[in-house]
Amino acid sequence: MTDKLNEVQELNLRYKEQIAELTVKIDTMRLSDAFAATEGNSAARQRIDKLIREIDRCIKLLED
Repeated sequence: MTDKLNEVQELNLRYKEQIAELTVKIDTMRLSDAFAATEGNSAARQRIDKLIREIDRCIKLLED
C-alpha cells in the first residue's frame, strides 16, 4: 500500500515538473509571437502583459 502511494506521489511530482516545463515553453512561444506581431508595439505590449498575468496565475496554482 505504501509502495503504491509513494509511486503515485513520485508520478504526481514528475507531472508537475512537466507541466512547469511545458508552461515555460508555451510562454516562450507566445512571447516570440508577440514580438513578431505586425500590429505594432501597443499590441505586443498587451500580449506581454497578458502573458505575465498568466505566468503569475500559474505560479499561484503551483504553490497551492
